[in-house]
Amino acid sequence: MKLKTRLIIAFCGVILVPIVLFGAAIFFFSQYQVKSIEKTYGIEFTLESLANSMQVLSRSTEELCDKLKDQAKRDPDSFLDLGYLEELNGELESKFSYLVLRKDQKLYYQGTEDNIDRIFHQFPPYGEGDMTSDSGTYIGRDVKALLKQIDMEFSDGSQGSAFIVITANGGLPQMRSLLIDMVIAIVVILVFTGGIMIFWIYAGIITPLNKLKEATKRVKAGDLDFTLEAEGDDEISELCGDFEAMRSRLKESEDEREKFDQESKELISNISHDLKTPITTVKGYVEGIMDGVADTPEKMDRYIKTIYNKANDMDRLINELTFYSKIDTNRIPYTFNKLNVTEYFDDCAEELCLDLEGRNIRFTYLNQVDKSTMVIADAEQMKRVVNNIVGNSIKYLDKPKGQIELRITDVGDFIQVDLEDNGKGMEARDLPNIFDRFYRTDASRNSAQGGSGIGLSIVKKIIEDHGGKIWVSSKIGQGTTMHFVLRKYQEVPV
Repeated sequence: MKLKTRLIIAFCGVILVPIVLFGAAIFFFSQYQVKSIEKTYGIEFTLESLANSMQVLSRSTEELCDKLKDQAKRDPDSFLDLGYLEELNGELESKFSYLVLRKDQKLYYQGTEDNIDRIFHQFPPYGEGDMTSDSGTYIGRDVKALLKQIDMEFSDGSQGSAFIVITANGGLPQMRSLLIDMVIAIVVILVFTGGIMIFWIYAGIITPLNKLKEATKRVKAGDLDFTLEAEGDDEISELCGDFEAMRSRLKESEDEREKFDQESKELISNISHDLKTPITTVKGYVEGIMDGVADTPEKMDRYIKTIYNKANDMDRLINELTFYSKIDTNRIPYTFNKLNVTEYFDDCAEELCLDLEGRNIRFTYLNQVDKSTMVIADAEQMKRVVNNIVGNSIKYLDKPKGQIELRITDVGDFIQVDLEDNGKGMEARDLPNIFDRFYRTDASRNSAQGGSGIGLSIVKKIIEDHGGKIWVSSKIGQGTTMHFVLRKYQEVPV
């Protein structure tokens, strides 16, 4: 999930979830307190009563008020009994009210320990109070209170009034409890919702960040042999994916560098070894001439030819090394031209024939393409291809009478060139690797089978740069055939 989407959801959650939970909390706690009020005061509680707790208390005392009115009519003198007054006051205490009795404008009894002198003078005179049980007289100057007045005449002729006093100082305890519960619920809901949202966002960010942190430490330490798995589609996961791509590319670059270093060391070793052999030979023959060993014209001629051939071998190795450096930097100098296939390979075959006859190797040439067939190629580089393949075949000829055959055939839009020898051949497991740089089917090194190990890799590079393809077939003990194809040149009609 995208980080932006996660934050939007968290923002909406912080707003909506508390509203829903707070609504549920209000419903639950209010139902609980309403039932508690109805059970305690024996009344039917309504939502309007939430705004006026005195109305609830007034309704809760209606039954007792009616009881006092009946008692005042039947036996008003009973109100002069303090025991009876204490009993009545005990009933009122459960309803958070108390009883006051006035006789001849004097305080006869008070059911509270508070000093009521400051409100006693506000009590209505005899006969002027509201006598209905569901109403009362409200006084709110010093102390806010609701009075329910019951007037009576005693047997001695004196007048009295019993007052049910309902104060508004504390209100309903259930209402206070409900408010406290609501405050606590709000705090808990906000903390809970905020904590859940923070944990959700934190968990979605910290997990990939920890992976990324660990990965950067390993890269810093030079360890690239690991995989950073990026799960999800958020921005941090995308960053982890980019980091993994960077790590993979660094790993590839490191492997390529190590491979290049190894190949360079191997090349230096190969070239050093292959240069040392002809140099040693040249040095030995030169010393022989200087010491007078070549004391006849025939010996002198043989020594000079040997020196010349070894100098040519060194020149070939140096040229291969120079050309290898151009391959490695993609700076092979090509000069593409239209070449007549028959004329070009006829000339190549003539040169090869002269060279191979001097090595006592039988050479055959077969050209089966139309004499007008043309290709686009670099004549010099194609000659290098042919010479490298032939030179490789010569190194591995193991028969007393060596044979090399050059065949040119037409294969549709391409011409195919086959160079076949009757050498010792190669194992099937070696065939996929022979075009790799420095690969050798025979790891032994001697003067007969030396070489830098880059000849066939040069061949493959040149053929591919010409838009062609090269492959090999071989059988142990029978020989090897190199095949490559070049696309024909065709005029495009305008």
